[in-house]
This record gives sequence, C-alpha cells and structure tokens, in this order.
Amino acid sequence: MAKGMREIKRQIKSTQNTKQITKAMEMVAAAKLRRAQEAAVASRPYTDKIREVVASI
Repeated sequence: MAKGMREIKRQIKSTQNTKQITKAMEMVAAAKLRRAQEAAVASRPYTDKIREVVASI
C-alpha cells in the first residue's frame, strides 16, 4: 500500500510540475506575441508610405 501511495504522490507532483512549466511557456508565448504585434503596429506608417510611393510610380 505504501508503494502505491508513494507512486500516486509522485504522479501528482509530476503533474503539478508539468502544469507549472506549461504556464510559464504560455506566458513566454504571450509576451513574444505582444512584442510582435507592437512591432507590426509600429511599422504600419512605413508600410503605408511605401504603398503610397509605389502607387505613385
């Protein structure tokens, strides 16, 4: 019985660790996405100007 209990506790700990790692990965992905979106928005005026120049040619 003790071995079974130990195995269950180990599995619970493993699941908690996986959950913690997954949460950290989600936070990193969200930060990268936010940074990419900000870069895209920041480049919008340049893109508009390039389109204007190309259209006038």
